[in-house]
Amino acid sequence: METVEFVTQLEQDGARLAAVAGLDSDVPPCPQWTVRDLVTHTGGVHRWATSIVRDRLDDDPASDDTPLPSPGARDVVEWFVEGHTELVQALRAADPDLQCWTFLPAPSPLAFWARRQAHETAIHRADTESATGPITPFAAEFALDGIDELHAFLARRPTFKHVETPRTIALRPDGAAGWTVTLAPDGVRAVAGAGPADATVSGSASDLYLWVWNRPATVVVDGDQDVAALWRHVQVR
Repeated sequence: METVEFVTQLEQDGARLAAVAGLDSDVPPCPQWTVRDLVTHTGGVHRWATSIVRDRLDDDPASDDTPLPSPGARDVVEWFVEGHTELVQALRAADPDLQCWTFLPAPSPLAFWARRQAHETAIHRADTESATGPITPFAAEFALDGIDELHAFLARRPTFKHVETPRTIALRPDGAAGWTVTLAPDGVRAVAGAGPADATVSGSASDLYLWVWNRPATVVVDGDQDVAALWRHVQVR
């Protein structure tokens, strides 16, 4: 996907998140959070990313400096919309040769921030929808990219303490080659192509995207159910 496509996805999912935010509802994948907490978190992330792109920062700015919204119910959503709009504008206005701080490999800093914020917002849009109703499916191309991006996060995990010997999970999205993920004591790794594995998880690209992020999804698990269940212990910070 191109940077412009990620920014468009970010714009659409942020608008959807704001439109369906029932602030006092609980968030099923995050039972300790209400939607108000989720909106506040995502709005803070947007402002943090905006400051890095807009100000071309070379280091991670202090997240504690992000201003929080006032207590009023609608104020929280309005605050979120303001920050989301600023992020979209900053990404669209940025020079393609932008140099700034990033934390994962990418073709360019601008490509990194557009992609990362699109997926950050997409998953939290799904969280917001799940609080009050069904989740709107994601386009296959974007969902597959989101699964691929997650593997970059997992590659940074030094250990996976929930297994003593390696176990494998094949991810088989409809109409795509998929991935084979190895859960091992020394970390979590993925390779392209869904080969033989201890457990196989199949479904639409959208549902597999949600599943790998430990969100509600309709998937079929074949093989060792206990191995597939190990995925719940894979957490990204």
